[in-house]
Amino acid sequence: MIALAERWKLLLFGSLGAGLLALGITYLIAPTYTARATFLPPQQQQGGAASALAALGSLASLAGGAAGLRTPADQFVALMQSATVLDRMIDRFDLIKIYESKFRADARKELAEASRVTLSKRDGIITLEVDDDSPQRAADMANAYIEELRRLTSGLAITEAQQRRVFFDAQLQQTRDRLASAQQALQGSGFSAAALKAEPRAAAEGYARLKAELTGAEVRLQALRTSLSESAPEVMQQQATVGSLRGQLARVEQVSDNAGAPDYIGKYRDFKYQETLFELFARQYELARVDEAREGALIQVIDRASPPEKKSRPKRAITAIVTTVVAALLLLAWIVADRAWRRLAADPQGAGQLDRLKQAVRGR
Repeated sequence: MIALAERWKLLLFGSLGAGLLALGITYLIAPTYTARATFLPPQQQQGGAASALAALGSLASLAGGAAGLRTPADQFVALMQSATVLDRMIDRFDLIKIYESKFRADARKELAEASRVTLSKRDGIITLEVDDDSPQRAADMANAYIEELRRLTSGLAITEAQQRRVFFDAQLQQTRDRLASAQQALQGSGFSAAALKAEPRAAAEGYARLKAELTGAEVRLQALRTSLSESAPEVMQQQATVGSLRGQLARVEQVSDNAGAPDYIGKYRDFKYQETLFELFARQYELARVDEAREGALIQVIDRASPPEKKSRPKRAITAIVTTVVAALLLLAWIVADRAWRRLAADPQGAGQLDRLKQAVRGR
């Protein structure tokens, strides 16, 4: 207390001087503005997926894991922090020049530090904040982030309905090509009334449905083998189903081939098979498109970013107060340590210890 009382002016004015100096330095720092935007990611609708797969029947396994993926809002947060989005933002605003970066990686790192994406677990709303020394550019960048996210997700199958739509679209394209090839082969084989009588339309359609069902059962068996062993009850039951369908299909083919005109009959059966698959995939593709449209906009903006009126950094008052407190603590420690050092130097025994300490330090 005596030491503090003797040097109270140093403690008081030194702390205040440090605080005032820090306050003056903050006026030399370029202000930073923070623009904020909030948006709501799409909400999953499981009912539409379940009804579509139920309507698919035995071919439900063809969809594989397309409908099993769940996409939480954390996925959109990760997409906004992806290198693709960051690079598009860099090119859009010429941030390499603005940030005075030598390499794109440096600009990408600085942009990532100036951007913050947070997800509210309670209501599922995503908040985006962007810092910049220009309030208008900060708002433009925040809104551009959402635009680039929309652009990125438009080419990705994010939602469950989108995944089903992409899957069935690919299957539909493949089946359309095979159907065209089967039709050309059927036309090249020749058409005759005798061949048509040898293979009635009903029998051909029944064969096509049976073969389509076998295809679905085989794909389902392959999917089960990826996660289960051969001795699992589900795998054994599916193997029995596949064997039964193959037996039925073999008997139908044997009867049809013995009826005459095997060349035309085989091509006609293949044509009806591809036609049946095409109808199934077309129906499921339309259902997926309806579910995708029902989900609405991929990203629903709640609050667009507007140019901030107040700066977010530097916080001058907080900086001055913190600097004053820290300077006071450092001066307090220095005053106490200096008094202890002087008292130790005034004592003969302590002076000898200090001399040995100085010699040891100099020797090192």
